[in-house]
Amino acid sequence: MKYGIVAFPSKKLQDLANTYRKRYDPHYAKITPHMTLKDSFDATDEDIQSIVRQLDEIAAKYAPLNIHASRISSFFPTTNAIYFRIEPTEQLVAFHNVLEEKFSFGDTKHVFVPHITIAQKMTDSEHDDIFGQLRMTGVDEKDTIDRIHLLYQLEDGSWTTYETFRLTGAE
Repeated sequence: MKYGIVAFPSKKLQDLANTYRKRYDPHYAKITPHMTLKDSFDATDEDIQSIVRQLDEIAAKYAPLNIHASRISSFFPTTNAIYFRIEPTEQLVAFHNVLEEKFSFGDTKHVFVPHITIAQKMTDSEHDDIFGQLRMTGVDEKDTIDRIHLLYQLEDGSWTTYETFRLTGAE
């Protein structure tokens, strides 16, 4: 089964992202706005029990994540995805690195760029037009995320929560 580790921002930031995702993201109905902390990976039921235990330990060590969505950016020319850029704080990068170190399932697909996707799978001309408009609008939202989620993918391609972990530590 396919799994992933994400953090969901506050309802306010999700609502803001969804104003764009409704129109520009074909995955809108499959998963709520999120920040991916560990790319999707395949794991067995046995693997998942170990992952759950380790995520409990990690969550007990780390404090809630303070994030700042500072601007609208794009992964062009790699992909035509547009996103809210989340500033990569020391805490956030350290947290991501611990997840990558502990869970070597799957290959790391790309460099960690904290973000919340708001548009994807567009043609080049659509991307250029929409990106130009959204950059003028901009974003400047701060948020605190106090839990992370282990998700799994359903047969229809949508994602649902397997387990939630509250960040209660001091780091």
